[in-house]
Amino acid sequence: MTVLRIAAFSDGNQGGNPAGVWIGEALPDAATMQAIATEVGFSETAFAAPAGEAWRVRYFAPSMEVPFCGHATIALGAALAHRYGDRTFELRLNDAVISVSGQRDGNTIAAALQSPPTRSAPLDARLSDELLDLFGYSSSDLDAKLPPAKIHGGADHALLALTSRQALARMSYDFERGRALMAREGLVTIALVTSETPRLFHARNAFAAGGVVEDPATGAAAAAFAGYLRDIGWPHGGAVDIVQGEDMGARSLIRAEIDETKGSSIRVSGTARFMEG
Repeated sequence: MTVLRIAAFSDGNQGGNPAGVWIGEALPDAATMQAIATEVGFSETAFAAPAGEAWRVRYFAPSMEVPFCGHATIALGAALAHRYGDRTFELRLNDAVISVSGQRDGNTIAAALQSPPTRSAPLDARLSDELLDLFGYSSSDLDAKLPPAKIHGGADHALLALTSRQALARMSYDFERGRALMAREGLVTIALVTSETPRLFHARNAFAAGGVVEDPATGAAAAAFAGYLRDIGWPHGGAVDIVQGEDMGARSLIRAEIDETKGSSIRVSGTARFMEG
C-alpha cells in the first residue's frame, strides 16, 4: 500500500504539516488503516476511495481515528489534483459531506477545503483553569478580548487566547496528563492563539489525544477558530491568516475565509508540497 507524504499549509517549498495520503479502490478495514497511520507516524493520514461521484474519506492519527482533519484534507486535495487534474472533489466523511479543491502551480499545489459546520460555546471555568495549569499559564496570560471557548469545525477543540507571542512560545505540557484530559473532555486538540492584528494570528495546537505532542498546522482547528471569531463578533474583515509551527521549525500558513452566516462552513486554504520518500 503506497502512502504519499505531503506537507500541507506549507510556506512555499518549505514548512507545513506532513500528512499521509492513501488512495485506493476500497478503504481497508479500520484496524489496517490504524496500523498504517501508526507506522507513517504523522499527526494524521487520510484514506480515500471512490464512492460514486465522490470520495469516501477517513482520517487516522497514530493512536486514534479523528472525524475530520484539515491539513490531511488539504494534502488529499493536492494528491487528487495531481492525479486527476485541477477541480473540486466531494468528500464523504464519517459525519459530514465536505469538499476540497486543488490547483497545480509548479512544485506546489494550492488547495482549499470547505469545512463542516462550525459552532462555539464558552469554556467551563473549571476546565479553563485546568488547562491553564496544564500549560503553566495564569489568568493574566489570557486575552480578555478572546475568551476561552470550546470550538467545533468538524471536531472539538478547546481554545485559549494568550496576550503575547512570547507567552505562546512558552507552551509546554505534560504529555500523559494532557492526553488523559483531552480523552476525558472529548477534545481533538487544544488550540493556543495570540493576535498580532485583528486579521493575523499565531497558533500552536497540542495534540496529545492523537499521540502527537504538537501539530504544526491544524486546518480543522483553524476552521473552528474562524467560526468562533464570527460568533463573538470579531472584526475579521472576511478572512484571517494563521501562522503556526514556527516554534517547531515548520512554519505553516493557513487562511480562513469567513462569511456572516452563523454556523456555516469555513473555507480554509493553503499550499501543499510533495515530500521525498
